[in-house]
Amino acid sequence: MPPVSAFLRTAASYAWRLLVVGAAVYALFSVLGKFHEIAVALFLGLVVAALLWWPTRRLARVLPRSVAVAVTLLGSALVLLGVLTLVGTAVAGESTTLAREFREGLDSIEEYLERPPFRLNPNALTDLQSRLGEYVSSHRSTLLSQALSGAGRLVQVLTVLALAAFSSFFFLHGGDRQWSWFCAQLPPSVRARVGIGGAAAWRTFTGYTRGIILVAATNAVLVGLALYFLGVPLAVPLALLEFFAAFIPLVGSPVALAVAAVVALAAKGPLVAGLVVALIVVIGQIEGHLLHPLVMSRAVSLHPLVVAISVVAGAIAAGVVGAVVAVPLVSVTWSVHTALRDARLAPEGPAAGDPTAGDPTAGDPTPGGPPGDDG
Repeated sequence: MPPVSAFLRTAASYAWRLLVVGAAVYALFSVLGKFHEIAVALFLGLVVAALLWWPTRRLARVLPRSVAVAVTLLGSALVLLGVLTLVGTAVAGESTTLAREFREGLDSIEEYLERPPFRLNPNALTDLQSRLGEYVSSHRSTLLSQALSGAGRLVQVLTVLALAAFSSFFFLHGGDRQWSWFCAQLPPSVRARVGIGGAAAWRTFTGYTRGIILVAATNAVLVGLALYFLGVPLAVPLALLEFFAAFIPLVGSPVALAVAAVVALAAKGPLVAGLVVALIVVIGQIEGHLLHPLVMSRAVSLHPLVVAISVVAGAIAAGVVGAVVAVPLVSVTWSVHTALRDARLAPEGPAAGDPTAGDPTAGDPTPGGPPGDDG
């Protein structure tokens, strides 16, 4: 039997290691899939902690830690409820006008499609509306059961939000102590590397979270102002839609602006809709060539192709939630890999057993994690 070449032995050794890593990753995501509500709640709790640790830390200098955390969380919740109330008021105030303009817009669209070059059958849309009505009448029980299922889904969403608020309170109150306890349970030989990786992960996650909030808010303001001056109805709700859609890089913002273009087409006609489409291009250029390089470059150093593949893979694996989580997950993983590689190549690494070694925030009361006690 001829000897096995060195190349084949090396390829085989890497292959079985990749298979083991792939199996471990698959098992991890399978477990998370079974308890995805808990995973989403903890992720949201970390997002809240990343956004609010700075004001919490400042308040904790003059107030007890528990009171500072409670004030910060309640104040943020009141601001969020105020924004939602503003959006609800705007929708209620313009709903009648929008419905009338939408019907008139559909009539104008139908007339436009009946002319060259489309030459659509005049009865096509009428038949479509009648068939839709017949479908709703014949499948009323199915639609009702789906509505009840949606009510159950609402209960799940409220449960996730409650767990996220609960976990964010404890992340803000004692995240550093929780991280130190976790590192203390590890063997002394790996504590330093875990400390370096944890510090890098938290630094990247907080940078990404604050950056994406700033990018989303900027996009929402630009879209809201543009739609307002163009006279498109429901400018505030559409701007809020743009804000939340911006959390899905490369994909969310164009989809939200496409919805705005449809509303503009129905309410204001093809000219305004064309201007909204031009707005999609302009905001995409601003986001891609100005906001992301200035705001996100320090937190996310990923190639746009990697970002696109991550978003698509996350969407395939877990829908909208996966698309939102994919980019920060890949960014955190890459930052941990980079930090560990740099620490390994450094001439003098951090002292073993120090969970915060290598953290540039050493001496800060919140190294590598959410804020804890300042004392």
